[in-house]
Amino acid sequence: MKVPTALGARFPRFRRPKDGGSSGVTAPVRADRRTKNLTKRLRPGDIAVIDHTDLDRVSAEALVECGVSAVLNVASGISGRYPNLGPQMIVEAGIPLVDEVDPEVFARVREGEVLHLEDGRLTRGDETVAQGVVQDAESVAAAMDEARAGLSVQLEAFAANTMEYLKRERELLFDGVGVPRIATRIEDRHVLIVVRGYHYREDIAALRSYIREYRPVMIGVDGGADALMEAGYRPDVIVGDFDSVSDRVLGCGAELVVHAYRDGRAPGLKRLTDLGHEAVVFPATGTSEDVAMMLADDCGAQLIVAVGTHATLEEFLDKGRAGMASTFLTRLRVGGKLVDAKGVSRLYRSRISPWSLLALVAASLLTILVAAWSSPVGQVFLANAGARWDAFLYWLTGLFS
Repeated sequence: MKVPTALGARFPRFRRPKDGGSSGVTAPVRADRRTKNLTKRLRPGDIAVIDHTDLDRVSAEALVECGVSAVLNVASGISGRYPNLGPQMIVEAGIPLVDEVDPEVFARVREGEVLHLEDGRLTRGDETVAQGVVQDAESVAAAMDEARAGLSVQLEAFAANTMEYLKRERELLFDGVGVPRIATRIEDRHVLIVVRGYHYREDIAALRSYIREYRPVMIGVDGGADALMEAGYRPDVIVGDFDSVSDRVLGCGAELVVHAYRDGRAPGLKRLTDLGHEAVVFPATGTSEDVAMMLADDCGAQLIVAVGTHATLEEFLDKGRAGMASTFLTRLRVGGKLVDAKGVSRLYRSRISPWSLLALVAASLLTILVAAWSSPVGQVFLANAGARWDAFLYWLTGLFS
């Protein structure tokens, strides 16, 4: 998707902290230009080397959850396009962050090699392997303030991308042309779409009562399928390019829908074929979460509940310019059917507490006893029950006499 030339303008980068604080760490180093791939290999205590311009919140959360001891970023963590929250999360977690590291670091380090990081210098003995700019809370906050000035440019890009995407996908958006048929029955049912995005674990936990009562069709978007399995649920449908779904989840019996490019190329299909799985192909320009929403809507879903998806301007920007327009227009297409999981958890909350249930049971038993005591039939029943109790006590006493 083309972007206005104004986006190519240079924005101020991180400024160097005044104190240049020490970040002495000696640990194994693991490097990958794709943060998503690296988090699959990271172990607690590792030094992570990434190449991630405008480090987004989801990627930062994944790095923090992996328990890394430091993060070295070859790119600029905050380029100035918009105030992304990834670097701030890394710093607030107490993890040393080094920005704009020498790109040759990927060729100079070996997977799992133990190296030392201090004051932005990664060393092997006395040899400097790579060096960058150490970031702290003050420098990140300053970069965030400067980046907020770039939001107006991003809004212009958003408008341009929206028009371009609308021209390209108007038949799909308005008429559903190209949406494949699937075997899973969705018509007139609730659908839960899970993306491994913002606060997905908390949202799934908050929806347990809703899931138990409504039994929605569960659609996992790539890693969202693993998130469902981790929470104890089996996805009914898995949608995506299948670059972040585990083999175990792919074999759970869910129907598989491969998100393909508009020209029909589907890189994820080869993996499924090699594993012996059949799949349905859905060509579309948007993101996989957009494909899942359009699929559920076109199949007649009564309500679509979204977990971990992108909803705010900040989240659209975090996903990147190419994905912003498709998500925005898809949400307009789905309309009133779409509900964010946080809204469901706030609206749908059981009003009956455990103490209320106990009080109800106690009141019911008391009512039964009063009714039995006040009726002739009840008195006969109570007399019979009393006689049986006396017989039991006589038998029990005889065992010890």
